[in-house]
Amino acid sequence: MEEIVEGCLGFLYNLLVVICVGQLLLRVAQGRSVRWLVLLVVSGVMLSCLVHSSVLKVGLVSVLCSVIYYVGREEVMLPTLDKAVLITGCDSGFGHDLARFLDSAGMRVFAGVLDELSPGALKLKKAASPNLTVLQLDITNSSQITQAHQYIKSQIGKAGLWALVNNAGVLGYVCDGEILPIKMYKKCLDVNFIGSVEITQVFLPLIRQSKGRIISISSMGGEVPLPGFAGYGASKAAMIMYNGTIRQELSRWGVRVIIIQPGAFKTNIFGSREQWNCAQEDILSGLSQEVMTSYGEEYICSMQQRLVNMSSASSSDTGLFLEDLKHAILSPRPKHFYYPGAAAWVLPLLYRHCPTSLSDTILSRIFMTGDAQPAEIRVLEL
Repeated sequence: MEEIVEGCLGFLYNLLVVICVGQLLLRVAQGRSVRWLVLLVVSGVMLSCLVHSSVLKVGLVSVLCSVIYYVGREEVMLPTLDKAVLITGCDSGFGHDLARFLDSAGMRVFAGVLDELSPGALKLKKAASPNLTVLQLDITNSSQITQAHQYIKSQIGKAGLWALVNNAGVLGYVCDGEILPIKMYKKCLDVNFIGSVEITQVFLPLIRQSKGRIISISSMGGEVPLPGFAGYGASKAAMIMYNGTIRQELSRWGVRVIIIQPGAFKTNIFGSREQWNCAQEDILSGLSQEVMTSYGEEYICSMQQRLVNMSSASSSDTGLFLEDLKHAILSPRPKHFYYPGAAAWVLPLLYRHCPTSLSDTILSRIFMTGDAQPAEIRVLEL
């Protein structure tokens, strides 16, 4: 009798393992992430091998199956009908793609652009449905923010604004923090932080009206100190702290505050060769003789190659980003943080849990690539 029971339990155990693997394969076929579930299943099966009791084995694998099923269920999204969203920075990149994506999903989209006559804005107008409106909206211009607010308020009525996506942002230039001009620090803070705060404050009454959500596109550079990104990283860190604070404060009204920290995607935030040359000239013309001697013109000019390398290593497929944004906007239970893209979660995890000396070494090797060295360092190495 005991042998029959053991045989049945053994068969049930094997069947449950097959079901676990089958559910994982089904998620892969659907194009959904299984990274954490694979780790969970492998750990669970290994643990069950160490357990001698067949009953405990079956119980453990049953729990695994239940977890995979629960996590893997297709979530029912909120209806898009009568939901309006304002997205900043829609001239190109993430904002442009997101505006078209949400328009095709049936939302009422207000797409803010820096220049409504830019090629990206004109393309958006041409390709969009009547549900998408392109608005002139420089988030560092208070009068344009006020005008946009008045127009949107007149269009949405009592329904309120369901979501504000703070997407507009600038990179400035990638170079050592000591030689980055102060005006570039100020520009990063004005656009990436102050502008986002102002537009959030202006539109919050409409968002509170709908118990909607604020979604800010940040960067892993706002959490992890990346060499070359002093100005950009500082502005994004300010954004993360601000959003974390208001997330707690606005929860009393049922307003969700969400942060997206994408990995490396190829967008126009890297700028053009012409913009790089202008930034390089600003740096060269603004340095004191002492600092210029320490760094040298050759090293400063090598910064452009960093931008080329980063752009070429970035992904042009924004599908993961758009899916996470859709979930953040329409899920009944959105996450507080999203990390779309390759390595978006790896570097923050490394920085949080590794000794500082180790994470500094790894990050320096990743982001301070190439043979170029400041002139003074090069002399010392000879």
